Amino acid sequence: MITVLAGGVGAARLLAGLIQVVDPAELTAVVNTGDDLVLHGLEISPDLDTVTYTLAGAIDPERGWGLAGESWQAMESLRRFGGDAWFNLGDRDLGTHLYRTTRRREGATLSEVTAEITAAWGLGLRLLPVTDDPLQTRVTVETDGEIGFQEYFVQRQHSVAVSAVRFDGAATAAPAAGVLDAIASSGRVVIAPSNPIVSIGPLLAVPGVRDAVVARRDDVVAVSPIVAGAALKGPADRLMTELGHEASVVGVARIYAELAGTLIIDEADAELADAVEAEGVRCVVAPTIMSSPQRSAALARVVLESGVRS
Repeated sequence: MITVLAGGVGAARLLAGLIQVVDPAELTAVVNTGDDLVLHGLEISPDLDTVTYTLAGAIDPERGWGLAGESWQAMESLRRFGGDAWFNLGDRDLGTHLYRTTRRREGATLSEVTAEITAAWGLGLRLLPVTDDPLQTRVTVETDGEIGFQEYFVQRQHSVAVSAVRFDGAATAAPAAGVLDAIASSGRVVIAPSNPIVSIGPLLAVPGVRDAVVARRDDVVAVSPIVAGAALKGPADRLMTELGHEASVVGVARIYAELAGTLIIDEADAELADAVEAEGVRCVVAPTIMSSPQRSAALARVVLESGVRS
């Protein structure tokens, strides 16, 4: 069994590689829900949906989110009426949010709804939200104080400096059923190349999850989301710098040193391998940019073959 701690796009691509090289039934993805929001009365789970759509082969390949072949008539109508339309929802994508919202109002947990959605897409792996309880990533920005993550990420295009990150609700949240068991029982635990601060951070903030990962440290392999000092997508590098971390694979190693016995870094950072290992983490150098299904599968094989030094 393999358990992957997952955010959005980077995690989805790694999972797409893993399902090429192992039986999907052997995979569990524990997914960030700190990005979730309620908008227009609908419950939206961006990371869960990005992973689902990617693994179903239905993701929009250019945007990296949403469904391919979308139309935007609902958003166009909303703008015509003067409605709040800063968060784009495609017409096909709306069906997912309508279903999730309806089922939640009927009393289903987010885990139950997620299982129904993944089954409808014919996915063979287990997709678990990290918690069924409310969890919201909130960031403090210099212009507006504390705002929701999607307001920062989408509405402001992550263009404003962040001075603090808080995971609202984490202290009283409980891990979703199966999360801790998956971490404890898997032969390999993987930290996907997701933003360490706002994608992996919310997972670790849920009581019990960080301790469960630390207990498996020798079997945990992390993949750096930073390549040559920059994030391939999103603001991970800027967030790390703004919050006092070094935006490099060495900075990633310091964040994950307690959690992961092994860190995979890209060939572009090969000269930093010794500095990574000086942080107490075994370093593996490999191509990590998943620009094709073949490259995703190749990285997945490296992840499965990597482990602590005997």
